[in-house]
Amino acid sequence: MPNYKQRTINFLENEWGTYIERFSRWPADYGHERVHKQGYDQFRDMLAHIVSWWEEAMPIIVAIAEEREYPRKKYDFDSFNAEAVTKYKTWPESMFLAHFEKTRQKAVVDLKSIYKDSFENRRIQNWVNGVFISHAREHLVALSRFLTLDTLENEWSTYIQRFDALENKEEFLQKQGFKKIEDLLVHIAGWWDEGIKLAKNVLADADFVYEEPDTDKFNADLLVLHKNTSAADVRRLFESKRIEMIDFVRDLPESAFENQTIENWLAMDVVEHYDEHALG
Repeated sequence: MPNYKQRTINFLENEWGTYIERFSRWPADYGHERVHKQGYDQFRDMLAHIVSWWEEAMPIIVAIAEEREYPRKKYDFDSFNAEAVTKYKTWPESMFLAHFEKTRQKAVVDLKSIYKDSFENRRIQNWVNGVFISHAREHLVALSRFLTLDTLENEWSTYIQRFDALENKEEFLQKQGFKKIEDLLVHIAGWWDEGIKLAKNVLADADFVYEEPDTDKFNADLLVLHKNTSAADVRRLFESKRIEMIDFVRDLPESAFENQTIENWLAMDVVEHYDEHALG
């Protein structure tokens, strides 16, 4: 697992550095559909939102690292996001895309200049997570191998430990609709298994049509299947399935991430599923 500084730089270089290129692979209609689900009329409006938060965050991150004061704001997020889109609306396409890339590259340089231990500061981590890491999951319109593996290796890897450290375990489980954490772990691992089967079938047969199971029944059947499995064994099962998923994703051909069926499953059940069951 990389340190927090290196992980942040990895996101700027590997995730955001290929973000536009990956989105551009989609057929226009499908790409527009993905963007519309994000609540934006067009892809560049979402890019304007993203780059505006980078521009907002980086001076603050640097100031915190250098132990300098900086203006504190109370953000109206809807207003900020609307202003971001308006700000870049009239920019020529080439000029805007060049600015997006220049801002990304500058952020990499500035982050590399920050002393590694500064990334242990909670305020820096909050900004980094908000605008670089979780923001990538939030605006997932073309999944990368990098983001899939990062979620498995850096988010799901500590899920059980972070649950065990929660003070409000019962409240969390109630909101999630599960009686115990092991039921939730079985649910997550079960969908990973289903997805691996799907992806293998698609890769073996280009004409394969996936018939998605009834979600409620599938979830209920998972709980029945493991009703007599001990808590310790469920936790071991979850970890073994996580490792299996990592190996599977690493071995996938790049073409798998350009296949709408496989990419959509990975996005939903590995990346978006993490935020759906976020511990807070």
